[in-house]
Order: sequence, then C-alpha cells, then structure tokens
Amino acid sequence: MIPTEDASARKREIEEKLKQEQETLSFIRENLEKSDQLTKGMVSILSSFESRLMALENSIIPVHKQTENLQRLQENVEKTLFCLDHVISYYHVAKDTDKIIKEGPTGRLDEYLACIAKIQKAVEYFQDNNPDSPELNTVKVRFEKGKEQLEAEFRALLTRYSKPVPPILILDAIGGDEELEGEVTLEHLPEAVLQDVICISAWLVEYGRNQDFMNVYFQIRSSQLDRSIKGLKEHFRKSSASSALLYSPAVQAKRKDTPTKKAPKRPGTIRKAQNLLKQYSQHGLDGKKASNLTPLEGHDHEPRGVKHLSEALSDKHGASPGKDDVLDVEIDSYIHCISAFVKLAQSEYALLTEIIPEHHQKKTFDSLIQEALDNLMLDGDSIVTAARRAIMRHDYSAVLTIFPILRHLKQTKPDFDSTLQGTAASTKNKLPTLITSMETTGAKALEEFADSIKNDPDKEYNMPKDGTVHELTSNVSPRLFNFWKTLNFWPETSSSASSYSSEFSRRLLSTYICKVLGNLQLNLLSKSKVYEDQALSAIFLHNNYNYILKSLEKSELIQLVAVTQKKAESSYRELIEQQILIYQRSWVKVTDHLTERNMPALQPGNKLKDKERQVIKDKFKGFNDGLEELCKIQKVWAIPDKEQRDAIRQAQKRLVSEAYRAFLQRCANIPFTKNPEKYHKFSPEQVEDMIEKLFDTSA
Repeated sequence: MIPTEDASARKREIEEKLKQEQETLSFIRENLEKSDQLTKGMVSILSSFESRLMALENSIIPVHKQTENLQRLQENVEKTLFCLDHVISYYHVAKDTDKIIKEGPTGRLDEYLACIAKIQKAVEYFQDNNPDSPELNTVKVRFEKGKEQLEAEFRALLTRYSKPVPPILILDAIGGDEELEGEVTLEHLPEAVLQDVICISAWLVEYGRNQDFMNVYFQIRSSQLDRSIKGLKEHFRKSSASSALLYSPAVQAKRKDTPTKKAPKRPGTIRKAQNLLKQYSQHGLDGKKASNLTPLEGHDHEPRGVKHLSEALSDKHGASPGKDDVLDVEIDSYIHCISAFVKLAQSEYALLTEIIPEHHQKKTFDSLIQEALDNLMLDGDSIVTAARRAIMRHDYSAVLTIFPILRHLKQTKPDFDSTLQGTAASTKNKLPTLITSMETTGAKALEEFADSIKNDPDKEYNMPKDGTVHELTSNVSPRLFNFWKTLNFWPETSSSASSYSSEFSRRLLSTYICKVLGNLQLNLLSKSKVYEDQALSAIFLHNNYNYILKSLEKSELIQLVAVTQKKAESSYRELIEQQILIYQRSWVKVTDHLTERNMPALQPGNKLKDKERQVIKDKFKGFNDGLEELCKIQKVWAIPDKEQRDAIRQAQKRLVSEAYRAFLQRCANIPFTKNPEKYHKFSPEQVEDMIEKLFDTSA
C-alpha cells in the first residue's frame, strides 16, 4: 500500500499541473479569437483595396493610350520637320558653297573638301529623288567646277614645289653613303605639300573618277627628273673645268674629319684609264690588288719615246690639245648621270607610291622615267657612234671611252633591273641594248687593235736610237690587258659572255692576250732589223722581251698567259738569253786581239823580229782602239732594267778582264817595244771601269 502522505502529495502535484494546463488552454483560446477577428479585418481591407484598384485602372488606361498617341504624333512631326530641313538644305547647297568654290582650295584644302562633299550629297539626292529638277544640273555644274579646281590645285602644287634636285645633293646621294652616317634623303616635296597632294589624289580617285591627274603627275615629275640629270651634267662639266668641289659641305666636312676613310671612287674615265695604264697594273685580273708595280725595278728613267697608246694614236691623227680632257669630262659625267638616274628613279618611285593608286603605279612610273632614260640612252648611243668612227680611223683609244662606261653599266645593271621592275619590256631592254652595242664596239676595237700590233709600220725615225723599250711594247704591255680584264669583258664572244663559266672566260682572255703578245713579238723582230748594228738590235729585243716578261710577272698576268701557253715564262727567258749571247758576240772583235793566235814564240836568248814585234803592237792597238770605239758606241745604248744592266756588265767585265789579264801576262816578258806605255794604255781595272760605264748616258 502507498503511504497516505505520499498519495496526498501526488494528488496535489497532479491538481497543480491540471490547473496550469487549463490556464494555458484558456490563453490559447483567447488568442485564437483575436486572430480570427484580425483576419476578418484584413480580408475586409484587401477587398476594399482591390475594388479601388480596379476603379483606378479603369480610369488611367484610356488616359495612357491617349498620351502615347500624342507622343507618336509629336515624333512624326519632328522627323518630318527634320527631313524638310535636310531636303531644303540641298536646294541651298549651290548658294552656300558658291564663294568657297570660286576661291578655290588653296590654303584651306580640308574646308574645300568638306564643301565638295556637301555638293556631292546634293547631287546624289537629286539623282535619286528628283532627276528632272533644275537644281540637279546646278549642283552637277558646281561639283564639276570643284573637281576642276582640285585638279588645278594638284597641278599647281606639283608645278610650284617640284624643283630639280640640286647636283650637289645628287652627288652626295650617289657617293656619300660611305662618308655620311645613314643614306642621303632626297626630298622632292615639302611634307605639308605632299600631304595635300596625297589627299587630293585620293579624292580624285575615289570621287572624281578621273585619271587625268596621273598624266599631269608623270609629266611634271618626268620633266623635273630630266632637268635634275641635265643639271648634274652641267654642274659636273663646270666643276671639272674649275676644279671646284663636287660634293656638299656636309660630305666634305665628314671626309675631313675622317681621314682614314678613302674618298669615294669615281667611276673610271679616259684619264683614269690612262693613269692606270701608265702604272704597271695596280690591280690583278680578279680585281684584287696586286703588288705595287712601278716602272721596271731599277729604271733610271722612263723608256725614252714611250707614250700612251691613246696619246700616240691621237698625235698621229692630229688630235687637238685638250681633246682627251674634254672627252674625259664627258665620259665621267655620263657615268655619274647613269648612277644619278638609278638613285633618282628609285626616289621617284617611292614618292609615286604615296600619291598614285597601286594598280596605276607601274604604268605611271614607266611613263615618268621615259624622257630621262631616252636621253641617257641617246647619249650612250652617241658615245658608241663616236667610238665606231674613231675605230674606223684606227684610233683604238676609243676603247678607253667604251670600257669605263661598259663596266659601270654592268655594275649598275642589277640596280637598274630592280628599279625598272614592272615596267614595259621596251623600257627594260634599253640598257641591255646599249650594253650589247658597247660590247660589240669594244670587241671590234680589241680585235682590230690586236691586228694593228702585228701590222704597226716599221719607221726608222720612230725607232729608239739607244735600243730601249719601243713605245709599241709599253703601250701593249699586260697593264692594258689587266685593265680590260677588270671590266669583265672579252672581245671574241657575244653579249652573252657573262653567262660563260669563269674558267672559260679566263681561257678566252688568255688566248687573246697570247695573240697580242705573239703579234707584238713578230713586229719587234721586224723592227729590230732596222738597226745596222746587230748588237744594238739584240739590246733592243732584249729590252723589249725583258719589259714584257717583267710586266707579265708583276701584273700577275703570267698565270693567265700560262692557261694557254704553259711555257710562256721560260720561252721569254730563253729569248732574253739568246739576245744577251748575240750582244756578247759584238765583243769578239775586241777580245779576238787578245788570243794566242799569231803570237810569236819567244826563245831564250833570241830577239823578236820586227814582224813579230809588229804583231804584238797590232794586237795592243787593235784591242785599245776596239775597246774605245765599242765603249763609246755602247755607252749611249740603254738597258733600263738595273738588274739586267748590272748582270750584262758583270759578265762582260769578267770575259774581257780575264782575257786581257792573260794577254798582259803573256806579253809581260816580251820586249816588243821601247815605249810599252804607248801600247799598254789601259790597266785591267781601267778596262773594267770602262765596261762599267756601258749603257749609262749620264757617265
């Protein structure tokens, strides 16, 4: 059984919890009643709000629709007014632009182009909307007038600012690259003017639909190009005549500041060719510098009577003094003009590409360069014609007018071809045609020159009386061939010779040189017969053969000759030795008196008979007289080569001295006279001194 106290406590606890639950339930009921009341109130409010919104919507929507219609009507009115203003403006374009069009675009190109744009839009409007209106004709006339003004401005700008390039600047551009840092820029038009011209050109192409301005462009620029080259030619003549400076102060100052740099090489001319030929081939066959060649080592003087081929031939044909100087200037001027044309044409093309549309550039450039190019080709043809006439007169110095130009044309041809790329075939072929013509003329000159060497007339008055080198030999020496080789030209081939292999070209050149040398040798043999004294004839041939051999060796042409004649060097040395032996025979008539032939045999205790004494006296007298006579004659002969001269003297001294000493020794104990000093005039040392003075006109 549960105790009574515990049951009572439990009961009270349950009653308290029950009471609390009843209170909570009562609270919940009250809150539910309040929530229901609030919900009913809210539903009532929302219902009232909904009814009011519906009433408002029914009132606003008609007003909104009416407002939209009003706004649309307003926009339409504004657009209509704008279109009306725009259309009306087209009717006033002619009037509004009249003043600007009449005044032209000078000084205000941007404003003028904007004005033209308005007129163009008016033309397009009337063509699309009212093609029959008189206003269309009005704006068309105004547009054409404006276009004419732009074309006139294009012409005026080019005419006013296109000037010939100053000759000094051209020369700097041609030869100043090595002297100045960077390339010399040729500015044909001021930058502002150039931009205006470019702008007008672009407008005429896009809107003007007119290509006449391209003809205007090439005509004006063509004239300036030709005038630039002619100005250079005139400047070159004046400068050459007055020895004035050819280059600008900038280049001159640069050269002064950099003395270690070489002055720019001017293309070869007749004077330079002559100077080159008067030296012994300063450059080898391959264009590399060879050993410095001066007149044959040990020469006391330039061989007497030696003259340059062109000078000798000019004298024969009565050339007037100064002729070579004038021709020298003309050739040098022409070569500079060729280089100037390439440089100026390249500059013109660079300018043209900025102004002329791309698909018209090549054609316009072709037309632009024609006048200057034709004049250059005419000048070249004149040079060729003059050379042909000179060759017909057997004046082979004409070859020196052709080859410097021919060499320069060939060197310039790659730049020429690159510059003329894209031009007509007739334009491209002008330079090759001139080159071919010069090659043909040069070939004829060389061939006839080779024949002339063989047929050079034997004139007694023209022979060197001292047996020195003949002028023909010095003129035809390998220094001339060396010069020709540096031009990469061979006479007996066509203009396509450049396509041959290097080895084949060397063989051809070797054959030609050997041909000329052979002709020269035959001619020298013929000329040597003019001398009555065989010894002098031998000295003459010795000098000439030695001169030829030394020239070949020092110019390194002996290797080229060896291509076709492997023993050429030894052959010349044999010829030289043969002539020395022939010369030495001239002393036999002197040394023959010193032999034992007819010498009396002296027996001890016996006296010489008068006849025997006379024999010895005659031997002394014959030797003395022969020695004096021979030394007197041969003293005025010449052997320019010191090495050869000394060798011949030493050999002769040894032969004569040995024979004379032996003779004196045999006669020492023979009493053939009471006055031995009368016959014993010379000591061996004196004899040697006399021989030492042979071939020395200054002794």
